[in-house]
Amino acid sequence: MTSAPAAEFVVVANRLPVDRSGDDEEPWRRSPGGLVTALEPVVRRSGGAWVGWPGQADLEVDPFTFDGVHLVPVALSAAEVAQYYEGFSNDTIWPLYHDVIAEPTYHRAWWDAYVRVNRRFAEAAAAVAAPGATVWVHDYQLQLVPRMLRESRPDLVIGYFHHIPFPAYGIFSQLPWRAQVLEGLLGADVVGFQRVADAGNFARAVRRRFGYDTKAGSIQVPVEGGGTRQAVARAYPISIDTETYEELARRPDIQARAAEIRAELGDPRYVLLGVDRLDYTKGIRHRLKAVGELFEDGRFAVGDATLVQVASPSRERVAAYMQLRDEIELSVGRINGDHGTVGFTPVLYLHHSYPREEMVALYLAADAMLVTALRDGMNLVAKEYVASRVDGRGVLVLSEFAGAADELTQAVRVNPHDIEGLKEAIMAAVEMPIDEQRRRMRALRRRVRDNDVAAWSRRFLDDLRRVHEARS
Repeated sequence: MTSAPAAEFVVVANRLPVDRSGDDEEPWRRSPGGLVTALEPVVRRSGGAWVGWPGQADLEVDPFTFDGVHLVPVALSAAEVAQYYEGFSNDTIWPLYHDVIAEPTYHRAWWDAYVRVNRRFAEAAAAVAAPGATVWVHDYQLQLVPRMLRESRPDLVIGYFHHIPFPAYGIFSQLPWRAQVLEGLLGADVVGFQRVADAGNFARAVRRRFGYDTKAGSIQVPVEGGGTRQAVARAYPISIDTETYEELARRPDIQARAAEIRAELGDPRYVLLGVDRLDYTKGIRHRLKAVGELFEDGRFAVGDATLVQVASPSRERVAAYMQLRDEIELSVGRINGDHGTVGFTPVLYLHHSYPREEMVALYLAADAMLVTALRDGMNLVAKEYVASRVDGRGVLVLSEFAGAADELTQAVRVNPHDIEGLKEAIMAAVEMPIDEQRRRMRALRRRVRDNDVAAWSRRFLDDLRRVHEARS
């Protein structure tokens, strides 16, 4: 690795904020996503660095600067992608932390790869961080990095943010390497979570496993040589760049595209929308079952309603995801075969990713947004829908098991496991009077606007600074 300038602020994430473009003149392009939107301006202002994997196996790239941000690539071999990323991160931690919706797989070789790759990320961050720098580590792929950093660079101020749920101890305790993961996270000065319940689950796991004093989100962590230091575990619900979505939604061309989408669908009375990664945590099967039964029961007639289901490809080499795709496509085919006609399709299934402009047009075209996650750290799609509804119309149907439900209290809340209740919620959404839609959406939009992604990063970093100052 070539030498890099010492950085006062370092972000460590599984991925760099750029993707390979395939263009020789401009080989990199900015990645979409809320994390990049939130953190890139902070990194740029501070002259900081971003440590991450460039997204391709066996790709060795020297550190480089992109749009004013110093990027430090961490190379992964094909075997490490299979074991650390697809294996331990996404076939062990992901299902375990999502309440075992799918069965986690435990392999010691996967764990060994996870430790090895986490060490490589920690070494890359330690090498680029200036004395006393702030390092912000992100997500479940890198849970061991905070402690590794503290051991090698005790001068650093270390934060960690966990973007997915953290399970109750009865579930977490199944992990053979539970102690090592907790010790890894406790290397941070501030450990952030999406929900208050997640922070509580983490603190209880620490108390149950180690017996440390945990009060009001403050954890006393023993230090070598005697005494303790304070680590803070607290909720910092992540959000979106609200202003960008509002600006897009006000563009005449995007509003025209929204009207065009409805016309292309045959101008049904109701357009329902689901937007998800193709993942078993998202409740897509439950959503399809509820919509299918509404047609079977005669509550939706032919031409009444169309569900547009965007399911972007995800982890397509993992067996559980391949099976899920087959099940969903079978369900879509059955509903359309039973209830479709030559001129009408009950479910429009789109297994693609779309640019943000097209997504905002879809949000504007939809009478109701269906977010039926079985377990979700936050679900930013719910917030994107709200931010896009500059017309004050539309209804958000939101699972109580999504982190967004803690904030978006004016949504129509559902338990997606209760199919009858989900059907009633969908009907309540499409039949909701305009005045009630506007009242609910006004409150939702105020909440999303007041708690945007900039406020999220500011709250976390302010708390990290305070904890460090108190320690000093």
